[in-house]
Amino acid sequence: MTHPSVYVAVRPDEFETLFGGEPARRLAELADVELATATTGKVPVPDDVAERHDVLITSWSTEPFPQERLHGPRMRLAVHAAGSVRGLFARESLGNGLRLAQAGADGMAVAVAEMAVTLALVVLRNVHQHDRALQATRDWAAGGSGRLGRSVHAQRIGIVGLSRVGRQYAQMMRGLGATRIAAYDPYADPAAAADLGVRLVDLDELVATSDVLSVHGPSTPETHRMIGAAQLAALPDGAVVVNTARSWLVDEDALVAELRTGRISAGLDVFDAEPLPADSPFYGLDNAVIVPHVAGGTVEARRRQGEIAVGEIARFLAGEELTGEVTAEIYDRLA
Repeated sequence: MTHPSVYVAVRPDEFETLFGGEPARRLAELADVELATATTGKVPVPDDVAERHDVLITSWSTEPFPQERLHGPRMRLAVHAAGSVRGLFARESLGNGLRLAQAGADGMAVAVAEMAVTLALVVLRNVHQHDRALQATRDWAAGGSGRLGRSVHAQRIGIVGLSRVGRQYAQMMRGLGATRIAAYDPYADPAAAADLGVRLVDLDELVATSDVLSVHGPSTPETHRMIGAAQLAALPDGAVVVNTARSWLVDEDALVAELRTGRISAGLDVFDAEPLPADSPFYGLDNAVIVPHVAGGTVEARRRQGEIAVGEIARFLAGEELTGEVTAEIYDRLA
């Protein structure tokens, strides 16, 4: 093989966020690196990328491209340094000598779990209501509102999807003192769940026994609207729904209807329509905390994504096993 060559189809500012410093230095030691030059908008993948390069790095700023562009005499590996691979890579693109690795999921898992924990704590302790009242009135008594919060350690924690994020979330909740943690995930390893202190149950039992229901499943045909009106109605009074995964899993109309009753609360990072439209029914709900799809956005997570991407390239070039390989067999189950 000639000296390895990597094409980085990532905008320079995003490359600096992901790879700046040590990851970029290590990447340059592994291979010849060609960086995209586009400084605004989406970065195109060159027509001849598979003829000139062995590895392709993509991220959020990569422009979608024809899948045949991945197949050529040199291209052997694509590494996606962002979240889901589905926006750029079809299942049919795998094979024919091309391998695909996902670096973003592991890189962002801790950050997303942290946000899920944060949203749960904010809602349980009424932080949003205290802040809104105090900011609006500048009245200390009004900000207190005479409302008592609830301690996380006393709550029954339910997890939908014992994914990378779901596992991190379980560990964090245990660290905060929660002892009653259950999960629904038909693909979860029972032994691994037990090691986490998580009891596996079916979905009906999970929703009926969760004071905090945190959604961490992937967007697949079988998970579409799996948390619907019936599941939301089965939640205990005062339950908190947290979603930092995808709105695909939750019936948004049913969630709004349940929130309007005041019976449950929610902390949400994802929505059917993003950006959230100005007339969204989520605006103005006193029992909802909403953030604009930022759960994975920490300085540390972005840098970890770059480190993982470079690590995958190093393992590939050394003939070692990839840790985040996406195969046709698991493609449909990925977040």
